[in-house]
Amino acid sequence: MVAIQPMKKVLIANRGEIALRILRTCHEMGIGTVAVHSTADANAMHVRLADESVCIGPPGAGESYLNAAAILSAAEITGAEGIHPGYGFLAENADFAQMVVEHGFTFIGPDPGHIRMMGDKVVAKASVAAAGIPTVPGTDGAVTEDAMAFTAADTIGYPVLIKAVAGGGGRGMHVVRSRAELGAALRNARNEARAGFGDERVYLEKYLDHPRHIEIQVMADRHGNVVHLGERDCSLQRRHQKLIEESPSPVITDSERRTIGETVVEALGKLGYLGAGTIEFLYQDGRFYFIEMNTRIQVEHPVTEMVTGIDLVREQLTVAMGHPLSFTQKQVRLEGHAIECRINAEDPQTLLPQPGRIVAYHPPGGPGVRVDSAIYSGYTVPPFYDSLIAKLIVHDKDRERCIARLERSLAEFVIDGIPSSIPLLRRVLAEPEFRANRYDTSWLERFLARPSA
Repeated sequence: MVAIQPMKKVLIANRGEIALRILRTCHEMGIGTVAVHSTADANAMHVRLADESVCIGPPGAGESYLNAAAILSAAEITGAEGIHPGYGFLAENADFAQMVVEHGFTFIGPDPGHIRMMGDKVVAKASVAAAGIPTVPGTDGAVTEDAMAFTAADTIGYPVLIKAVAGGGGRGMHVVRSRAELGAALRNARNEARAGFGDERVYLEKYLDHPRHIEIQVMADRHGNVVHLGERDCSLQRRHQKLIEESPSPVITDSERRTIGETVVEALGKLGYLGAGTIEFLYQDGRFYFIEMNTRIQVEHPVTEMVTGIDLVREQLTVAMGHPLSFTQKQVRLEGHAIECRINAEDPQTLLPQPGRIVAYHPPGGPGVRVDSAIYSGYTVPPFYDSLIAKLIVHDKDRERCIARLERSLAEFVIDGIPSSIPLLRRVLAEPEFRANRYDTSWLERFLARPSA
């Protein structure tokens, strides 16, 4: 028997659009909200709209949004029962999740053990492989000596990919196309991994040369229910940072979706997973290869919400309280097509961050148009955090009509005062290769390297 633990107040341990996204669902559910913020975010929208707010430190993330002690203190003094970490910052920090639980709060996310398991790429790969999920051929663990790496690479076959055990965001990743390149690439990867994650361990995988990036959204409760909500195609990315995501994937058949979805559900059931999660794959020549699992809500979760009609944040909250999922696998239907564009405060040519004051802001509207953003006219985008300032998500009957709606919406979108990635997004949508679905995970970088781009 699972005990139900109602929550009357939730502290949102994040900022920007995801903090506002969580806040809105909490208010719809009658749950009070506590916003935490740095001094740089004192005038942020989520702070303005929250029922209570607590300043937890100066602008630097290490002294505020990554300050676990300050966040727990804020939860204590406001009487919050639950803590939602959103994405980024402490969302996939197993030690933080454990601290939340040990201090008597409800962590609105997976159990700390699963966060820790999936945070170690080698352990994650071994765990999901044992549970039946297909993986990329590679080493069983970290390669601690160069001789081990050379032997493994010869066995796997070039090209190979060096990856950091504790990595993410492309740091510590190196493609090696020949034996002669491997030694220097190992040194560089270890140095990057040590600097970025405090862990120099690396491992090797087979490098796939024209894959799509496909991820499966799952939700699980404490009653033994695990459900998948279809896939998202996140292949348009630069330096492993996603730019455009869509659902359903234009390259996946109904049969493939059903098979990989059932495989993922069965595996996570064996692992006893809880809450929202995303299994990410590379997909090439009709085969799926596991690359990682994100134990949190994703930036691109709205495309899944648009095609399924299911509020994933609401499910996170109710599952954390001990309730069963509000839907079954048979009730999940993918209706129409949805595409999300990430809009960043950056130069559309160099893609370098461009923080500053927004002098005019006018989001698009109309049927099937959703904008997730926490900016407003007069808001100053701070230079201390990620450059994401808005997400434009559109939904329509099919992909062709969805692209047309997206083009119209981007043409309406006004963000004046600072540069944004809107011009880049409009160029990508106009490309015949994108419209004809002829691209892979490296297409965007090739597109950006063209002289005309």
